[in-house]
Amino acid sequence: MKESGFKCLRKVLFHPTPSLGFMLLVVICMMSSCAATPDADKVLDNPPVTGAAKVTGPRGALTAAESRELLKDIGATEALRRHLTVEQAIAESPLVEGNSTRMLRDGKQAFSAIFAAIEAAQHHINLEYYILEDIQWEGKFLSEALIRKRRQGVDVHVIYDSFGSSNTPPAFFDKLKKGGVKILEFNPINPLEAKKGYEPLDRDHRKILVVDGKVAILGGINLSATYQSSGKGKSGAAEGHESDYWHDTDIEIRGPAVAQIQKLFALQWTKQKGGALDDSTFYPKLGSQGSELIRMIGSTPDKEIPRYYVTLISAIRSAQKNIWITAAYFFPTEEQVDDLIAAAKAGIDVRVIVPDKSDAGLAISMQHKHYSKLLKGGVRLWETHGVVQHSKTVTVDGVWSVVGSSNIDQRSVVFNDESDIVIVGEKTAAEMEAIFTQDGTAAEEITLKKWKKRPIGQKFKDAFMPLWLGMFESSL
Repeated sequence: MKESGFKCLRKVLFHPTPSLGFMLLVVICMMSSCAATPDADKVLDNPPVTGAAKVTGPRGALTAAESRELLKDIGATEALRRHLTVEQAIAESPLVEGNSTRMLRDGKQAFSAIFAAIEAAQHHINLEYYILEDIQWEGKFLSEALIRKRRQGVDVHVIYDSFGSSNTPPAFFDKLKKGGVKILEFNPINPLEAKKGYEPLDRDHRKILVVDGKVAILGGINLSATYQSSGKGKSGAAEGHESDYWHDTDIEIRGPAVAQIQKLFALQWTKQKGGALDDSTFYPKLGSQGSELIRMIGSTPDKEIPRYYVTLISAIRSAQKNIWITAAYFFPTEEQVDDLIAAAKAGIDVRVIVPDKSDAGLAISMQHKHYSKLLKGGVRLWETHGVVQHSKTVTVDGVWSVVGSSNIDQRSVVFNDESDIVIVGEKTAAEMEAIFTQDGTAAEEITLKKWKKRPIGQKFKDAFMPLWLGMFESSL
């Protein structure tokens, strides 16, 4: 099923965009077709599942009986264990044991960890980012840190998205190239530079750093000045609020699961024709670093099954106790809305934290579209104030968690290459629930009574925007 280019235009308008290159992408949208959001039921009604969920690690693959016992010991219910077999088939990768995790909150913690990992590199540094800028940390520029390591003999590879990084000065990339860093531009938006087979709407929305095959950092935080205390990056802040604080989440991983993240980067480099990679140091043998089970989900429009979208719906349907979601851009499909409501009606504690302001002009009005239905269905909603909430996290039943780059919107499902880490373990889930609770305490709960009493101007805007967009696309 295909949609009109104007429906595609609507999706772009709701997504954060840079000032440069925006009109070009608008024209491309209007001249192209977009794939509709896939139906998860078609996959989940007949899942490509064989056997139980597999677990591997430093000692090799566990037996089916060992895997079942391990999952049972860490608190995974029978329903969640069934979900993990579906997730395994969709992601095409096993769970990996023996990992440690560290939650990184906002730019301060993430940049500190990123610069520390770069400084410690001995063999290679691989970065893949939607927005890549010459950020600073404690007076040091990213370009200087990377070039210094290259001069020490460390291989440095960088993938950046052409559209997401279109406001980054070309001098930054020139400086890196002159310093010996290998640079790869994902799907150039300039038609004269685009390579055969590229889809201009497909973007690399990932945020990944891998160092020496031993440590990986990923999540929702771009390498952008947006996350610094001063300055304004590509995304900037919400219009009229340049000093707004950006709230986001990354995770640092050490252990055997880093190999899955490394493979995702290497595959992207090859697909984008980046040339030969010396991967002789990419996959060191690592012993156990902790107790967390991890699976990498690398979504891409190349795959017929939208990996993260389907596995998230499967996890929601498998929940027995709670589903807690933090969403930067919350434009759920009808399928997701119905599943969240079904869970709430079944007595499951369903909570969603969303922003009350955004760097995307129409995002909040479209976010409001589903409030009434969700609230009537028993889903609890909170809106943050005073920050731009950019985190993309989920935790289910205190044992299944996700930190990643995927938004709950159609663009992340249909067009973007995304990176999401599934962590099965009580430790990480407890940390994420604590963060969620802290964020919820600082946010405002939106009750149905309160929502009905919102200002008339807001009601008009919320009703008018979806209606106007529907008329706009139906008249063309």
